[in-house]
Amino acid sequence: MNPSARKRKQLVAVVYAILTIVLLLVVMQLWLLTATMNAFLGGNHSVVWPAACASLVCLGLNVGLLRYLVRLDQS
Repeated sequence: MNPSARKRKQLVAVVYAILTIVLLLVVMQLWLLTATMNAFLGGNHSVVWPAACASLVCLGLNVGLLRYLVRLDQS
């Protein structure tokens, strides 16, 4: 296997791993939204701000990983 093909194969593996992590983070955000809405509608208003902060952390991680993918594509 030539070095170019090996590098491309490694790059594809990295891309799949990053996209899997992004997918898991998005699913976690959806679960967090559902659990927060359930608690909020049940009268527990103390979970809103911690859940919002956790969701912002997930968003930041997703944005960072997707920006990394864009930079990887450009190189």
